[in-house]
Amino acid sequence: MVKAWASFVIKYRWVIIFITPLLVTLLGYGATHLTFKTDYRVFFSQSNPQMEDFEWMQDIYSKEDNILFVLSPKNKQVFTTSTLSEIEEMTEAAWQLPQSTRVDSLSNYQHTEAVDDDLDVAPLYQDANQLSDDEIARIKNIAVNEPLLVHRLISPNGRVSAINVTFQLEGTSPTEVPAIVAKAEEIRIKYQQKYPDVKIAMTGMLMMNNAFGSSSIHDFKTLVPIMFVLVIFTMFFMLRSIGPVVGSVVVILLAIAGGMGIAGWMGWYLTGPSAISPTIIMTMAVADTIHLMIGYIHYLRHGMDKHSAMKETLRVNFQPVFLTSATTVVGFLSMNFSEVPPFHDLGNIVSFGVIFAWLFSVTFLPALVVTLPIKVKLHEPENTVFMDHFSDWVIQHKNGLFWSTLVVIGLSASMVPKNELNDQYVKYFSKNVLFRADTDFVNDNLTGIANISYSLKAVEEGGIANPKFLSELDEFTQWLRNHSKVSHVNSILDVIKRLNKNMHGDDPAYYKIPENNQLTAQYLLLYENSLPYGLDLNNQLTSDKESTKLTITFANMSTNEVIGMEKEISAWLHENAKGLTFKAASPSLMFAHIGQRNIRSMLMGTFIALILISIILTLALKSIKLGFISMITNLFPALVAFGLWGAFVGNVGMSLAVVASMTLGIVVDDTVHFLSKYLRAIREKGYTSAQAIRYSFSHVGVALWVTTLILVVGFLVLYQSDFAINSDMGILTAITIAVALAIDFLFLPPLLIKFAGTEK
Repeated sequence: MVKAWASFVIKYRWVIIFITPLLVTLLGYGATHLTFKTDYRVFFSQSNPQMEDFEWMQDIYSKEDNILFVLSPKNKQVFTTSTLSEIEEMTEAAWQLPQSTRVDSLSNYQHTEAVDDDLDVAPLYQDANQLSDDEIARIKNIAVNEPLLVHRLISPNGRVSAINVTFQLEGTSPTEVPAIVAKAEEIRIKYQQKYPDVKIAMTGMLMMNNAFGSSSIHDFKTLVPIMFVLVIFTMFFMLRSIGPVVGSVVVILLAIAGGMGIAGWMGWYLTGPSAISPTIIMTMAVADTIHLMIGYIHYLRHGMDKHSAMKETLRVNFQPVFLTSATTVVGFLSMNFSEVPPFHDLGNIVSFGVIFAWLFSVTFLPALVVTLPIKVKLHEPENTVFMDHFSDWVIQHKNGLFWSTLVVIGLSASMVPKNELNDQYVKYFSKNVLFRADTDFVNDNLTGIANISYSLKAVEEGGIANPKFLSELDEFTQWLRNHSKVSHVNSILDVIKRLNKNMHGDDPAYYKIPENNQLTAQYLLLYENSLPYGLDLNNQLTSDKESTKLTITFANMSTNEVIGMEKEISAWLHENAKGLTFKAASPSLMFAHIGQRNIRSMLMGTFIALILISIILTLALKSIKLGFISMITNLFPALVAFGLWGAFVGNVGMSLAVVASMTLGIVVDDTVHFLSKYLRAIREKGYTSAQAIRYSFSHVGVALWVTTLILVVGFLVLYQSDFAINSDMGILTAITIAVALAIDFLFLPPLLIKFAGTEK
């Protein structure tokens, strides 16, 4: 059958060469429909419980998507005429940002105080350039002592201040967030130039959204070209022949076009993880083409003509190339078990790319290469001679290699438990990314970006004005503010207490909860009627006044710390607040829980991929024993890699959960090619086990280390990404693939001699 296929490809090579690019052009046109999606919500499915809670809270209160401008004067004094003027001007400018619904700053903070028997509600200051020193001192005293402002819009020492802009996103256009951020950047640049002595940092959820998108685009524009150049250089260095290199490069381009085209026609978005698909498809395609081209050149060196050499290399390599492609597809498709939808897209796009790479490798590549001129020297290269010597050394030291490798694997396995599921979504970005640098600055000097919001509802009638509810809310708020990990608590209780004080002539003794619910309701109604448009209490109260939102802000915390705080807070509320019900939600909680959910789902995905790959190999090799040996050797690389990661890093983030299942399909490639040559030597040539191992090293050893080199280089290119999800996945995958080659060269041969023998 394979011989007939090879003859068909050679006979109709010109038809294949002509039709294939036309079909791929039509398919690849779909890539023009691809767009980058920057919303961090893409990391969560609609059925994600934390996502559902967050969307629910967004619906009953105002939205939380924001940009935070943070001003840091070089003289470390916010309360000067110049800096207060800048805050005032930027506040007005921020209202003009597209889709902004609220702007909070020192200048428009609605300060309340008693004026005779009336409640006066007015901005904290206006016309800053007209303020006297005494007025500025008064403004500072109010600001640094107001719980709603400190660690939110002003630092306790008065050195840093912020302007928070809230947006109502439509969510219908992928360019929505970049457009808003671009306008915000214009404001930053304008006022940075006008007030050069004041540093302006920008953070917030929209800035994080934009960082996801910009990092993806940067990776797409830089890493793919870098990898392409490295692949061409490596292939030419190894093959030393222009024809096979040209054919391989064209196949790579066709596979990438096919995979990305399918993604476009399917309406998928590009995100941080899926944007690296071309790089991975490239490395996978090289693995197929290298085996075929090295085999082709090998037969040419032994005197065959081009057509005969290509037919023979297809006959020998068709099955292993098909098997490696099939197992790779299974590995990447298992990423659909991930709780993170962008990993579904990555797995699916790469799977299509791998399928196209296989298809073009056994059709277009041989058709094209046999038409191109080629010159080879009629002797074996030095690297093949080296493989012969290396195989002799492995066979000679088989016992020592077997046991020493097992010891190394065992030691590595013992370090796997040192890995801890822990993450920080701010640290998804390297310090080279402006968002990360600005967020670190804000965290160190003003407030954190991690938060948890609680929707609190009174159990008894009366809503938030119920005295029992307010009393428990007061205890809860004070407990939080005394907690070492809490940076700020935004609670409606501060407004209620301040209003009660105002309505009693600003007597500090009345900075407490009103005596009854009627007073509370009246004070809030009076206050809300005095607030200007856009600065109402919808961000803290539901329209029916039955529930209130309390937001707790932390310094940047790891996922374990966030989950720990959630549990601690929930336990406190269950024990101490019987008069209210609660629900927690925030992006911080979403990212904290997704890591643990992803680990559990990917364990199932890895198990299913393992079963499927085991069945494929057992059937293909026609041997249960060899199928079992193959899977043992292919489980060890991930075990060793995660052991090394546990020893030297320890933190396992969201992206690393998919590495085991993804690499399972990749590392099988080396084993399949080695075993296919091993079995061919035994079944067709009648070799002993030792002779078959020498044959395998001689015929596929060079191709294995070349493909491994290219795969490792490809994933190390991903390590250069400023996006930690990609860089962590890149380095751990590279380690796994390198370890796999070492195991296939040093452990698999002794294992075959000991347990497989000359099984046919």
